[in-house]
Amino acid sequence: MMNYESGATRPEPPTHPPPPAIEARGLTVVRGDRTVLRSLDFTVRPGGITGLLGPSGCGKTTLMRAVTGTQDKVTGTLDVLGHPAGAPALRPRIGYVTQAPSVYTDLTVRQNLDYFAAVLHPGRAHRDARREAVTRAIDDVDLTSRADALAGALSGGQRSRVSLAVALLGTPELLVLDEPTVGLDPVLRRDLWNLFHRLAAERGTALLISSHVMDEAERCHRLLLMRDGLILAEDTPDALRRRTGTRTVEEAFLHLVDEHLTDETAPPGPPPTPPHTQEASR
Repeated sequence: MMNYESGATRPEPPTHPPPPAIEARGLTVVRGDRTVLRSLDFTVRPGGITGLLGPSGCGKTTLMRAVTGTQDKVTGTLDVLGHPAGAPALRPRIGYVTQAPSVYTDLTVRQNLDYFAAVLHPGRAHRDARREAVTRAIDDVDLTSRADALAGALSGGQRSRVSLAVALLGTPELLVLDEPTVGLDPVLRRDLWNLFHRLAAERGTALLISSHVMDEAERCHRLLLMRDGLILAEDTPDALRRRTGTRTVEEAFLHLVDEHLTDETAPPGPPPTPPHTQEASR
């Protein structure tokens, strides 16, 4: 047993980084004669916000569907929370919000959440826990004043927040959000991003958030920049700006696109010179 003198600094115990929330190697999706995702390698860390940014049609939604196990014809390796993507054990651990709000318009906000909470945790034994989860989720998305309104009477942005509340019911370890701020006014966008940061900091949630709005990139801890089914870069916003010598993430993205296009259109180099041998010199 080692003794330490009074006031001596004790060595910190060894720390091991937590396993990634998502790890992809060679992730490929082919649809018909088109390769939608082209052998992607990337990592999403727990307890942080990873932004998936790129123009419409670049493959963001397909990537998210692959992560949540709802995409067909996926090849390569894709592990999510330590399991292969789509494994049954992942269902209660992942929250997925699509671009189209997934709510019943003839039910109130609270009734929608009551229904989905009962699907997640059926039985009378979970009744009190369900009630608490529903109240917390409604408060998280700032819809307490509209809890008894029919979902069909809400604005599009409010219905999107109901979908997000549904995803938060199970206290997921991973939230996959496909363009969650589309159609929201600046104040609601700000409030949602504040919520995303609280989820990451206070609950350790990993968030993968897609967007084609480049100014939202500045709110993310890390970024995956996509174009034409490829990931052009994976890094922090600051590192991307330094790497490209630009002032904004949008400028960095355009710089990387130009680099990519230059590489694709560059003429092939000269053929290699055959090795010199005695036979060839005769």
